[in-house]
Amino acid sequence: MSIYSAASGDVAWRISSMCDAGSCVGVARQGEFVLIGNTGDPEGPVSQFTVEEWGVFLAGAKLGDFDDLA
Repeated sequence: MSIYSAASGDVAWRISSMCDAGSCVGVARQGEFVLIGNTGDPEGPVSQFTVEEWGVFLAGAKLGDFDDLA
């Protein structure tokens, strides 16, 4: 994963090493929350999830629950 700096403070954003275009999903940890943003729009909206919610999402992604969306 890569890290890019967002304009929203000292958040250490990570992006997948598979991202080779300008617009990718950025993920960051801020306290008890995981933030999700678009690297192509660093000033744009950011979604916030609890660490528990993020863990459940990752578990589903690893099981292939979202494979049909790609």
